Amino acid sequence: MSSRRLGRESVLKALYAHEQSRQTGNDDLKISVIDESELDEKTLVFAHHLFEQVMKNLETIDNCITKVAQNWKLDRIAIVDKNILRMAICEIMYMPDIPMKVAINEAVELAKKYSTFESASFVNGILDKVFHEHE
Repeated sequence: MSSRRLGRESVLKALYAHEQSRQTGNDDLKISVIDESELDEKTLVFAHHLFEQVMKNLETIDNCITKVAQNWKLDRIAIVDKNILRMAICEIMYMPDIPMKVAINEAVELAKKYSTFESASFVNGILDKVFHEHE
């Protein structure tokens, strides 16, 4: 497994912790999730950068999801799927060093691992629309 995939997994967990902290008020969880993962220094820098970019651009990213996910309100999308989409869209829109197809493939693989097979298809469909809009 690539080190960046491990970084993405840590970011996914941190974003999930962020969702939980919004509900519980415990904001200390999210960064510690990344810091406590056993990532090498280069991957840790990547994970922090990805997390920061998602948080910095969260409103724009969520608007993008809402725009392309026809008939789906953002709050109806499963938290894991929503955060996978957020990471991939962030990579597509704000991290030009990562090829779009790599971002999409990594998101689909994360959906298969952390969600359901149907979620992987859903994530792929949404990201395909984003891909064609940003091509």
